[in-house]
Amino acid sequence: MMRSQRGITLIGFVVILALVGVLAYLGMKVFPIYEQFFSVRSAMKGVSSEPGVAQMDPAKIKDLFFRRLYVNYADEDLKPENVKVERKDNGYTLTVNYEVRRPLIADLDIIGKFNETQALVGGGSTDE
Repeated sequence: MMRSQRGITLIGFVVILALVGVLAYLGMKVFPIYEQFFSVRSAMKGVSSEPGVAQMDPAKIKDLFFRRLYVNYADEDLKPENVKVERKDNGYTLTVNYEVRRPLIADLDIIGKFNETQALVGGGSTDE
């Protein structure tokens, strides 16, 4: 009796290995971009919970935001012109709109466009 053999050929294994390698390479290029975005979002939430943030002037709010980014090592792609602090109702709105561009292969780049908004209304008291 002959049994049929099953399995993957060497060529099939090499193709699957190449696909896994390409996906791993893409993941290594994309992950830091999103890690930076999550740090930006965390810094925005941290600024919104700052005591007395609704009474601060916009320059002070931007300074607090960039200090938090600096601590998280996420200030590489953000510039002051990407951050807007606008007056809204009983506080401010912090808007961050920026683009991250990283080289992929030869002339191809990975581009991430991010736009995040955080309301700055409460934050607690300013009693010191």
